[in-house]
Amino acid sequence: MDFLISNAWAQQEAQQGDIWFSILLLVGMIALFYFLLIRPQTKRAKEHRQMVEELAKGDEVVTNGGLLGRIAQVGENFATIEVGNGVQVQIQKHAVTSVMPKGTIKEQEQKKGK
Repeated sequence: MDFLISNAWAQQEAQQGDIWFSILLLVGMIALFYFLLIRPQTKRAKEHRQMVEELAKGDEVVTNGGLLGRIAQVGENFATIEVGNGVQVQIQKHAVTSVMPKGTIKEQEQKKGK
């Protein structure tokens, strides 16, 4: 009968080890999601928010819709960009995807003219 009791103790210890492995695996998955998904996304959102706050008249920008233009006027929530000679479009500031280097518009016009 002793051989049955020792088997029962061995099974209980194996189950206890499986619980710790499961907890460790869960913590590892949460850490993986944080470092690969959550942290980079919050970093990008913070950088975009800072870029939008720093928009100024004369900056050359690209919008979510793909418009390339120069900022003519900046308000609290909206900005007016000039996309062509005398053509101005009013957009939400958060629709600006990126600020381009100075001279990008002239460069694009030269390519278009060729």
